Amino acid sequence: MFWVLLRPEAAKLPLSCGLFSNTCRRSLPWSKGRIYNEAKKFARVYDLTVVCAYGGGSKWEQSLALKEGADIVVATPGRIIDHVKGGATNLQRVTFLVLDEADRMFELGFEPQVRSVCNHVRPDRQTLLFSATFRKRIEKLAKDALIDPVRISQGITGQANEDVTQKVLLMENQQLKRDWLVNNLVEMLSAGSVLVFVTKKVDAEQLAADLKVKEFDCLLLHGDIEQAERNKVITAFKKKECGLLVATDVAARGLDIPHIRTVVNYDIARDIDTHTHRIGRTGRAGNQGTAFTLITPRDKEFVGHIVKNLEAAHQEVPQEVLDLALQSSWYRKQRYKSKGGNPNVGGVGLGFKEKVGSAPKGFVSGEAPTQQSQQSRGPATDRLSAMKAAFKTQYMNQFTASSEPTQQAHQPSASTRKKSRWQ
Repeated sequence: MFWVLLRPEAAKLPLSCGLFSNTCRRSLPWSKGRIYNEAKKFARVYDLTVVCAYGGGSKWEQSLALKEGADIVVATPGRIIDHVKGGATNLQRVTFLVLDEADRMFELGFEPQVRSVCNHVRPDRQTLLFSATFRKRIEKLAKDALIDPVRISQGITGQANEDVTQKVLLMENQQLKRDWLVNNLVEMLSAGSVLVFVTKKVDAEQLAADLKVKEFDCLLLHGDIEQAERNKVITAFKKKECGLLVATDVAARGLDIPHIRTVVNYDIARDIDTHTHRIGRTGRAGNQGTAFTLITPRDKEFVGHIVKNLEAAHQEVPQEVLDLALQSSWYRKQRYKSKGGNPNVGGVGLGFKEKVGSAPKGFVSGEAPTQQSQQSRGPATDRLSAMKAAFKTQYMNQFTASSEPTQQAHQPSASTRKKSRWQ
């Protein structure tokens, strides 16, 4: 921003010295508007122009705004590429390139568009990449798009927020999950807004319809809803016109609403990263929140990830949840491996040699080794030592000291002993 102020003559050029933020249209339909509104607050003081370009908006109006010149552009990768091809703007004067939610864009298949944008921006730019998870594909993008980057991590990558109290409940079937939600909604709504996550769009519509039958006023959000309708739903939820929102994973990222106090994972997420993002919708900006995850026995393959997530966030793991996770072969092997494998492992292993100068158990210096020491140092551990010990024992048993009476009786007296030639 200060770079723009130092170059006022570039303000009327297309996309001059701007900030370019990539957000994903399908997963973050309202995130672009939020970033755009925040950018305008800072830009207004310095008389800078901010333009928002995204799929679902008027392409003609966006094109006119870009042609007039922009200092900051908030855009989705596909739409900005369309504007570049149409001649509305270019990326040659972009000084700051920001990639937001890069991991999610890759998951949705926008990797070619993201790389295309990076390749058409001047190489002496400053690039910032934000991602809640840092998988190998994101690391590869960072190596390709960033030069000598500095990695800054807030907490442990992929770890859930410790300000959120997580509770995992085991249910036998879907009907029990529905009954539990209906019975506890009143208490949860009294604490603040509630966000319920469902995996499939059809199931989200069915759950919302069932809640309305139970006289709960709720909003619905999923990917098949039109852009304008989605904006209305989010606006109503933000203004607390309705305190209950049933949504798919389109609301797992980019939704920053402080008054959300409870998140309910009615269905488990497709992966642990999405699960972490779901939980992150509450407990924001230092506020406390609660996240409920409802699981069934058929979710045993995913429960292991939840247990690891709970332990990393120092949360309590119910015994029945841990037992269900141990039914999964991959988690059982991984947990035993990290704990040292077989619980009976311990003691001295084969090939172990004691330190030089240390006496084995049952052995007293100057005496013959006891039976216990002979057993502890058998041929399996050290054959040479066992052989030496056996010879020593045999020698000590057959050896007779010269000071004993039996030995003295056989010695000749001084008078009868033959004198030597030296005497």
